[in-house]
Amino acid sequence: MNSLAFDERILAWFDQHGRKDLPWQQDKSPYRVWISETMLQQTQVATVIPYFDAFMARFPTVESLAQAPLDEVLQYWSGLGYYARARNLHKTALSIQSLGRFPDTPEELQQLPGIGLSTAGAIMCIAYDRSHPILDGNVRRVLARYRAISGWPGEAKVNKQLWELSRALTPEHRAADYTQAIMDLGATVCTRGRPACDACPLNADCLAFASGCVAAFPTPKPSKTLPTKERAFLLLANTRQQVFLEKRPPAGIWGGLWCLPEFESLEQALAWCQDHNITIIDRNVMDKRRHTFSHFHLDYTPLVILTDSRISGVSEAGSAEWYRIESIGRLGLAAPIKRLLKQYQNQEGKHDKTG
Repeated sequence: MNSLAFDERILAWFDQHGRKDLPWQQDKSPYRVWISETMLQQTQVATVIPYFDAFMARFPTVESLAQAPLDEVLQYWSGLGYYARARNLHKTALSIQSLGRFPDTPEELQQLPGIGLSTAGAIMCIAYDRSHPILDGNVRRVLARYRAISGWPGEAKVNKQLWELSRALTPEHRAADYTQAIMDLGATVCTRGRPACDACPLNADCLAFASGCVAAFPTPKPSKTLPTKERAFLLLANTRQQVFLEKRPPAGIWGGLWCLPEFESLEQALAWCQDHNITIIDRNVMDKRRHTFSHFHLDYTPLVILTDSRISGVSEAGSAEWYRIESIGRLGLAAPIKRLLKQYQNQEGKHDKTG
């Protein structure tokens, strides 16, 4: 049995092995911590780093984020997923700008869109070095294994138990380092698959390790079969190297992003073209592909139509515009739509060279 306290062992491990060169650990500020913690929700560090660097370069302050149009914020979020996070960042930046200062209490922070108890705790600890418990996915896994807490953490009873444990184990001293340390431990040692238990500073009294059933904790979410939605996306291109895009409503799936017109079937897409007097020069049905959300699969078939017709104005989904194909990188696009347009752009480039 290791005589050092829980936090002392984690801090000793962190001093020797913890990550100290992540972008948000440099020039530390409440703003930078808030942005990084929001990006890291359900997203791995390696994925977040380039997005964080680009976001900070464009929006270095709360004021710059508040003053930017939401379209541009979504553009810098494009491909990171869970777009409500970006919309909430923009709303919160406007609130903080109106307040005139960055909130410095958990209560104030939790009143802002997109900031829950754990994110507020991380800001308090990392930015202000004030002790406050957190419970992100990595910490939840460490604690569930350390005390062999069974039950899916999404259940209120289990979640409450984990919060109580986090609160009891969080030290008053070195709050910023401890918070970073326990998140690092979960991300690099106490991992979801193939945890490195022999290298863990907590293995002397970890109940899951002692029982030889580390993989059983935390209890996985009860499995369920995801429903599947079938859709057709209309990739309408014209002879002027433009594509027709619609802006999605501000809430819901891909809210506020630019997207291809969406239909329940290829027949509906063709009927829409007929209703709008679209002259079809060429058309092609691409292979069906799948994009999985947290609560359903989206199986979509792209219908590519080349036209010389002119349409503009407002569609059923909101505003709609023609955009030059080489300009799409400057738009807020959902990742599968961006990939599809890039594929189309590359194919057209090959045709131009061989034609």
